[in-house]
Amino acid sequence: MSKQEVIISENPETSLTKAIQQIHFDKLFILTDENTYRFCLPLVQGVESLKGVEPILVGAGDTHKTLETLASVWKALGDRGASRHSLLINLGGGMVTDLGGFAASTFKRGIPYINIPTTLLAMVDASVGGKTGINFNGLKNEVGVFAPAQSVIIDTEFLKSLDKENLCSGYAEMLKHGLISTEKHWAELLDFDFNRPDYTMLQTLVAQSVQIKENIVEQDPFEKGIRKALNLGHTVGHAFESLALEQKRPRLHGYAVAWGLVCELYFSCIKTNFPKNKLRQTIQFIKDNYGVFIFDCKQYERLYEFMTHDKKNEAGIINFTLLGGIGDIRINQSATKEEIFEMLDFYRESMGC
Repeated sequence: MSKQEVIISENPETSLTKAIQQIHFDKLFILTDENTYRFCLPLVQGVESLKGVEPILVGAGDTHKTLETLASVWKALGDRGASRHSLLINLGGGMVTDLGGFAASTFKRGIPYINIPTTLLAMVDASVGGKTGINFNGLKNEVGVFAPAQSVIIDTEFLKSLDKENLCSGYAEMLKHGLISTEKHWAELLDFDFNRPDYTMLQTLVAQSVQIKENIVEQDPFEKGIRKALNLGHTVGHAFESLALEQKRPRLHGYAVAWGLVCELYFSCIKTNFPKNKLRQTIQFIKDNYGVFIFDCKQYERLYEFMTHDKKNEAGIINFTLLGGIGDIRINQSATKEEIFEMLDFYRESMGC
């Protein structure tokens, strides 16, 4: 898989102009959702190549990351005369970059695309690393391909339009990056104040997060080994997210990951000797900033069933990424159904639900 260019930008129009100039294309298209059309498109509309381009517009939110929406993007590209030499720009959060990347990588067997992530979650996770896809059959990111963008333009100027909840959502992935890297970076992340966000500091933390993810993806682009480190918190987190969607009380992806970290760090304590004091500190940060996902023991079976569909599983065995300590990554760790139920007990007790 080719390596994508990640640009930490201080001027989105200048950065996008340079990125576009590096690509030979016949027609240009831009994909936005209803929110980014209103709040983010004006920040790049001065780019000469975008003048006269009518955006392809999709609904906002993860509930629109579907086969139907994907088909509507394919149709719009076809109806507007896109060829295999056209260029698609995805301007939006993780839903837009996942969906748009998948649309670009499959339309006429693949056209080049550029990601401009506008949420923190998209900047540090969805838009970087070449994963694209849609939700399908009630499961998160069930269908997709590895297909990196030509460029990813990251500018924290877009984050000033986000509410606290969306900042917290993206920050959960950054917290995960801290846990799989160094104690220093993890400690820095625990000091961030969401009530008075320092966007200059956030730009630095975002750049560090992106570098951590890029280093891992470069070692293992197709998730055969160490890239599974990036799934810390996700085996349980995706199960929480799927249950929330099924119960029609959807929660942002990063919140589900944060709650998943509580569970998988507990497993790390009992299975791979992760320090209990680090577990307590991380749980406290999550409780303070993410609240709690409430469920009872009647949902354990359903959560377990969702975990059996996780893409990291092999031969029917549920696999977890755990830690022996901060930065001490242990992939392919399994657990019995009984252990998983005990882990869910721990979550409910420690989070007070």
